[in-house]
Amino acid sequence: MTQRGRATRPTAPAGRSRRTDGPRGGDRAGASRGDLAARRDRLRAVIEPVVAGAGYDLEDVSVSRAGRRHVVRVIVDADGGINLDAVAVVSRAVSAALDAAEESGGDIVAGEYQLEVSSPGVDRPLTLPRHWRRNAGRLVKVTVRAGEPAVDRQVTGRVAAADDERVVLETESGPVEHRYAELGPGRVQVEFHRLDEIDEADEIDEVGDDTDEDDDDDVEDEER
Repeated sequence: MTQRGRATRPTAPAGRSRRTDGPRGGDRAGASRGDLAARRDRLRAVIEPVVAGAGYDLEDVSVSRAGRRHVVRVIVDADGGINLDAVAVVSRAVSAALDAAEESGGDIVAGEYQLEVSSPGVDRPLTLPRHWRRNAGRLVKVTVRAGEPAVDRQVTGRVAAADDERVVLETESGPVEHRYAELGPGRVQVEFHRLDEIDEADEIDEVGDDTDEDDDDDVEDEER
C-alpha cells in the first residue's frame, strides 16, 4: 500500500504528496550509497517499533531515489501472513510515526517521499527460522554446505517442519534435516496449483501504486 509524503506543516492533508520548504543537506540527486544507508538506518529505528507494536515483523526497509522524491519501501509479515486491511493499518501508523519524527526535528527522509508497505512476495529469500516456518508445506530450493571438506549442493524439497535451529525437508529420497548454519538462502519454487496464492500476494504488493507519470524514472542507488 502506498502513502505519500511527509511535511513540516501539520495542516497538510494526510496521505498526499507534501513538500518541505526545500531540500536539506543530504537530499541531493544521485545521493551516495552511504547517504542512503544512513537514511535507511534512521528509518528502521523509527519504523521497527511501530511494526512490532502492531504485532508484526519488519522484514525489510529500503530507501531509493525515484524522480524528484525518495521511495521508502517497508516489508512486513506475521505468522499466518498479513492481509490487505492489516497492511493499510500498518501503512497509516508508519506514516504517522515518520511525520512525528520529522516534526520533532529528526532528519529522517529529507524531502518529499513515497511510502510503500507490502507483504513479502514468493521471491523473497528464506534467511531466518521464521521464514522457513511460515513456508511450511511449500517446495523450496536451497544450497546446502555439508561434509568434510565442505561441499555445496542444491537440494529441492518441501518444508515439512521448522524450528529455531533446523528445518526438515521432504525430498525425493525421504525427509532430510538441516541446521540453518548449513543452508544458504532458500527460494520458494512456483507450483501451478499455488498460482492463486501468488496472485493474492501480488494484489497486496500492488494496491495503491499511484506513482506519478513523471516519477517513472529508473530507481537508482537502492540500499537494502
